[in-house]
Parts: sequence; C-alpha cells; structure tokens
Amino acid sequence: MVSGAPTPGQTGAQHPRKTYTAALSVLASLFFMWGFITVLNDILIPHLKVVFDLNYTQALLVQFVWFIAYFVMSIPSAKLLERTGYKWSIVIGLGIMAVGALGFLPASQFVSYGFFLGALFVLASGITLLQVAANPYVAVLGPPETSSARLNLVQAMNSAGTMVAPIFGSLLILGRSSSGAIEGGDAVAVKLTEAQKLADAQSVQAPYIGIVIVLLILAVIFALIKLPDLGSDTRRVAREERKQHSLWKHRNLVFGIPAIFIYLIAEIGVGSLLISFITRPDIGALTPEKAGTYLTLLWGGMMVGRFIGSALMRYIRAETMLAGAATGAFVLLMFVVFGTGHISMWALVLVGLFHSIMFPTIFTLGIRGLGPLTEEGSGLLIMAIAGGALATGQGWLADHFGLQWSFLLPAVCEIYVLFYALWGSKPTNAIAESEPLEPAATA
Repeated sequence: MVSGAPTPGQTGAQHPRKTYTAALSVLASLFFMWGFITVLNDILIPHLKVVFDLNYTQALLVQFVWFIAYFVMSIPSAKLLERTGYKWSIVIGLGIMAVGALGFLPASQFVSYGFFLGALFVLASGITLLQVAANPYVAVLGPPETSSARLNLVQAMNSAGTMVAPIFGSLLILGRSSSGAIEGGDAVAVKLTEAQKLADAQSVQAPYIGIVIVLLILAVIFALIKLPDLGSDTRRVAREERKQHSLWKHRNLVFGIPAIFIYLIAEIGVGSLLISFITRPDIGALTPEKAGTYLTLLWGGMMVGRFIGSALMRYIRAETMLAGAATGAFVLLMFVVFGTGHISMWALVLVGLFHSIMFPTIFTLGIRGLGPLTEEGSGLLIMAIAGGALATGQGWLADHFGLQWSFLLPAVCEIYVLFYALWGSKPTNAIAESEPLEPAATA
C-alpha cells in the first residue's frame, strides 16, 4: 500500500524513493502480463499456420491485427487516460484484455481464423490502454535523469513475461498439436483432417481461460490498491503551457516516432518467424515444440539485456548504448541472412540481447525535454508501436524470396535505429524539466 500526501514539512525531493519503489513494484506485474500475452502470438503463428493451412503472409496477419490496434486505439486510450487517470485506465485495460482472451473460446469452437483475429484485436486494444498509461507513468515516476534506466528496469519484467510465454505455449499449445512432434520442419507441409483442425484449434482454450482468470484477478487488485497520481495536479497547468509549445519542434520526438515504428518491424519479425526458421532442415531441424525453447532464449536475452542496460545507463549515455545495440543487432542479422545451420540459428537467437534496450530507450529519448507536452508525445510514441503490423511485410518477403532472405528487412530497420541514436535523438527546443512531484494517493 502506498502512503498518501506528505505530512507538513515533507517534500517530494526528501521522501519519494520508498513511495516510487512501491508503485513500481506493483506496476511490474502489468509489464510482465502484457509481455507474456504478446509473445504468445509467436506460438500462435506457427500453430494457426498449420491449422488453417496459411502462407507466411496470412499467418502474420496475427501480428497485423495485433499492432494495428495500437494505431487505432492509442488516441482513444489517451483521451480515456485524461478522463479517468492512470489507475482506472489500468483497471479498464485489464478488463478489455479479459474480454479479448475470452474470445478465443468461440474462435476455437467454430475453427474460424477471422474470429481469432477479432479476439486478438480486442486483446491488443486492452494492452494499448495499459501501454498508454504505464509507460509514461513509469518514465515520470522519479527523477528525469534516470528515466531511461527506470523504464529499462521495469521493462525487464516485461521481458520476464516474454521469456516464460514460449515455454507455456510450447507445452500447452504446440506440444498438444497434431504437427508439434514432426521433425525437421516438415510440419509446414502437414494437411490436417477436419477432426485434427478442431482438436488443434481447441488446444488454445485452456491456456487462454487461465489468462482470463489472471487478468480479472489483477483488475480487482488494481481497483482496490492506491497508486500515486502524478498527473492530477500537473494536468491543469500543463493544458495552459501546451498552448505555448509545439510537439513538432522537438527533433527527438519527430525522429523518435518512426524509430519506434521501424524498430517494432524488426522485433516482431524476428520473434514471429524464429520458430519457422529454426525448424528448417538446413538450419536447426527441430520440432516446433523444441523450437519454442529457443524462442524462450530470444526473449530471455531481452530480459538479461534490459537488466544489464539499466545498470550500465547509470554510467553510459543512453544514446551510446542504443547505437551499440543497433550495430550489434545488424551484424547478427547479417549472419542470419548469409550464414547456414547453427550459425544462423544462434545469431537469430542472440538478436534478442541487442533488441533488449531499444524500445524503452527510444521511448525515453523521444519524450526527453517535452515538459507539458509529455503526455501527447507519449501517445504518439505508443501509437507508433503499430509498426509491428508491418512485420507482415517480412512474411510477404518470405513467401516470394525465401524465409532466410526476409531477415534483410529487420537488418535495414537496425540502420534507422543507429541513425536515431547518433543524430535523431538529440533534443531541440527542450523544455526545462521540473523536479518530480510528491505523489498524492488515489483511491
């Protein structure tokens, strides 16, 4: 439980640490849960590809509808956040996610790919609301000079969720599917009977019912606890101050929006196609179920990288760390495209280590110096997560030019991230940051 307003004589500068730590600990559960659910899509893609006999482009519609929700729902989410505040936006977001996860029941009963896509859109809409509320909240919940380190630290819990999800999905979804035990990538050529399609479609029911239960429990917990509200006292002043400033005069935001958009193409493309890539006979020759464990290593690398990055950013500039990560990811993707066998397989797995710090670092660099424009800038950066929808383009490349060559797309994305780190992230017209306010507890 977080304490309320300070007693007379206290200031936010004197006693914020304990309060912020408690709030961050509670919020970590959100980052874990949405990371867990998002990465389950990487399990669903090869699973539904076989169930519905899809090509790569069609299978990656899973990611298209998921990330297009960020584009469609970010502005409505920001307006809801302004009306209800951080806490109730989180509760509503968890409820929307539960409805989306529940939609997997009719989708699997009717064996309808369209129903699955619809349920995924609703689920992603709830996560969009959580992203709009939680990312800027964590960024401002403490001193501005440590915002990148703080967001990387909490995003590490997001990565913990992404690391656990492939194990969960491999055992409960791929492990129970008709093609899950076929060696050497031959699963992609399997034709299922109608009975097998029904059984495989219904294999997602138990995992997603469990997710519904967890989401509802979290919603109740967040409805009952108190969280510090850093926005209620500042929004009135911020509305007047916004009239004096323009978002588009801030270079770090203007180039940060496409940086998030382009980075998500790379992150989602790599994760979505990893299982398909390493089950190939000339790469890893693994079953889909066994390949799922390597997906765990990919996302586990992101978790480890975020802990390391959070620590190093106390001594190394965030821009420098971002430039190094982009360079490392590009080099590894060259090994993926031009290498063979286990060299390509492990290069792809290790990309996660270098992707780890990219999103939270680009995000915090993008809102640096925005002052009263921070909420609007954050909303635009969250909207840019819709770039993940264009990972479908990598599916098209795989269908037309080969799966291995398709990884040139994320490699090109790393070049833009490097540009952003070296030049695009440098602030222009920065607004002086104020000291963090002492939070007032909200019921």
